Amino acid sequence: MRDIPVGNGSLLVTFDDKYQIRDVYFPHVGQENHTEGFPFRFGVWADGEFSWISSDDWKRDLRYLPETLVTDVRVTNETLGIEIVCNDTVASHENIFLRRVRVRNLRDAQRKARVFLHHDFRIYENKVGDTAFYDPDSLALVHYKKHRYFLINTAPHFDVFSTGRKAFGEQKGTWTDAEDGILSGGAITEGSVDSTVGVYLYLAAGGEQDFFYWICAGTSHDEVIKLNRHVAEQTPQQYLNYTGNYWRVWVNKNDTDFADLPAEIVELYKRSLLIIRTQTDNDGAILAANDSDVTERATDHYSYLWTRDGAFVANALDLAGYSFLTRKFYELCAAIIHPNGYFSQKYNSDGTVASGWHAAWDVWAQKRLAPIQEDETALVIWALWKHYDKFREIEFVRKFYRSLIIKAADFMVNFRHSATGLPAPSWNLWEDRRGIHTFTCSTVVGGLRAAANFARLFGENERAEIYETAATEIVTAMREHLYSDELKRFLRGLHFHGDDYYEPDQTVDASLFGAFYFGAFDAKDELVKNTMRAIEEKLWLPTDVGGVARFEADGYMRVSEDLAGNAWFICTLWLADYYIARAETKTDLQKALEILDWTAQHALPSGVLAEQIHPTTGEPVSVAPLTWSHSTFVATTINYLHKLKQFNNKARRRGDAKKS
Repeated sequence: MRDIPVGNGSLLVTFDDKYQIRDVYFPHVGQENHTEGFPFRFGVWADGEFSWISSDDWKRDLRYLPETLVTDVRVTNETLGIEIVCNDTVASHENIFLRRVRVRNLRDAQRKARVFLHHDFRIYENKVGDTAFYDPDSLALVHYKKHRYFLINTAPHFDVFSTGRKAFGEQKGTWTDAEDGILSGGAITEGSVDSTVGVYLYLAAGGEQDFFYWICAGTSHDEVIKLNRHVAEQTPQQYLNYTGNYWRVWVNKNDTDFADLPAEIVELYKRSLLIIRTQTDNDGAILAANDSDVTERATDHYSYLWTRDGAFVANALDLAGYSFLTRKFYELCAAIIHPNGYFSQKYNSDGTVASGWHAAWDVWAQKRLAPIQEDETALVIWALWKHYDKFREIEFVRKFYRSLIIKAADFMVNFRHSATGLPAPSWNLWEDRRGIHTFTCSTVVGGLRAAANFARLFGENERAEIYETAATEIVTAMREHLYSDELKRFLRGLHFHGDDYYEPDQTVDASLFGAFYFGAFDAKDELVKNTMRAIEEKLWLPTDVGGVARFEADGYMRVSEDLAGNAWFICTLWLADYYIARAETKTDLQKALEILDWTAQHALPSGVLAEQIHPTTGEPVSVAPLTWSHSTFVATTINYLHKLKQFNNKARRRGDAKKS
């Protein structure tokens, strides 16, 4: 779990629940994690006693200052008689991580204290060939390898430092040297290295003392030297103040009318926007989650762009009025789309194709397979039309009409299953089965209708008719092949064994909400109502925690065989979206409001939303933060406010009519 990430789209620093720095991504969000998830330790020596903040001796409260990407952290050790208040941030436009540390003496006697800050860089994601040295040009410590430099400094200047070997033979690292309160020096070390700096403090009885600590990230020695000089010239406090003010202005730029929403929901809405920003690379990639702990159980991570997740997040940002961020996403999509008109499973932050497990070859049938999840292609076009429809930037979308929109739409028209008329088999959104899925079909309908809108926009009516016809045919085929009159609901899909034999997949799946969300069917259609009723009955967890599971018998990180699965934030919020879509009166919105409140109540104290929560304890499960969780909360909140405004406007018009 990553309780308090801070970043600026180029440098991302994340903390775990013990307030240890665990990930340092640079120069792309989610790519090149220069710690490999190993912790940067933070320790205190006082009166001959030493304790790392990660130990159980400390009580920790990890939050953010309101409406900012500046943390508000309080850690207290009653045994040591020390309380520390920290504010961490990454400068809004420079690649500088900055921390203010305020150390308080909880005892009624003057004391000496020493704070030790440790760095376990593994530059370029490996520990081989790094160098750490004390740099007389900057009077700072520098870690480097090839084109990656990290400079560490404090104000007042640190009193002691040490560089040394780590994770090599019997050498654990310089952090062990700090535990007696004394560092032995070491001006330079190469290979598998770490470093520690110590700041000495003199605390009056009940008094406190501040110091600042920063890490500059760059691609050359000269670059980090200039950044270090910049901090000194601006002063660390002024830098901290500027960054806090910047994010307050950023998150409030649209002056949203939150009507009667409770303060907790408004707070999480704004926090979600800020968290999304930390997970979005400046070159356009929207990363699913940057929490390297997942590698311990999966040998891979979530620090990738899935264009499906990205399209959902981009749509939420567009709804919230942050089009300057989403333009970069659509530009990246236009650059990385496959020549055949689809998107690969996932991508690295720099746009290169990432690791994947969708086979391109059927070893039994000895033929080619499409190694795709077609919803990823459809949703980009769907979201792009939503972007255009809101902002009407024709010069922007014109650039992608041929290279992205037509290319993807032509693929969707032709990628069809001949026997049913539905989209051909591909992998589902959960990436665990291949077939024809109701969710995928729904997104293709939405994507094709979006493409038809674009074709009409650019005066190509014959092309628009082709796309509209294909969408209509798929809707008809969905009614025929994917709706079960016996079960009175949509099937999850058709599970294929090869490309010739398939059987109905009757599993109730939260993703069936897509049948109405992308416009294939109306939310008030009996087919949709019956399906969503099944989701309520089968997937709402009968525990004190509640929430909606992904699907029946979901085995992914499942904690109880007696329950459908764990509660997922996105799935629970999809149910709220259904309540909003079908609402006919203001009273009908109450269930959706309850789900928004439920989400706020189950966030971490910092406001971070995980992927899942434990169905009986409510504790976060899997990665945190999950960008998709935050974007869904943003989108659902806006959907709620739009529907509420419609009802309020109707009531106002009725009132005006009565007066007249």
